[in-house]
Amino acid sequence: MTDEKGAPPQIDFYTFLLSLGSSAFIHLGDAPHPDGGGESLVNLVLAKQTIDILGMLEQKTKGNLTPEEEKFLENLLVDLRLRYVQKTTSPRSA
Repeated sequence: MTDEKGAPPQIDFYTFLLSLGSSAFIHLGDAPHPDGGGESLVNLVLAKQTIDILGMLEQKTKGNLTPEEEKFLENLLVDLRLRYVQKTTSPRSA
């Protein structure tokens, strides 16, 4: 994706978090894979790895984020962790 001048859009912290969060949602099967023709491709190992990366970012950036960034990251992690636990603890339907 590029802007009108052909340059890629500027990446800010929110965009970075959204990118990682989107990957986690895809791996959890809660969003369609962009290359999967709309079908979700669940990979709980990659989902956990991405959630752990976001958790590491939360720890490493503590005290350096705006209150809004901190709240956004916190809410994203709560949502992703809850979804991960639901996926790993609920019985799978055949």
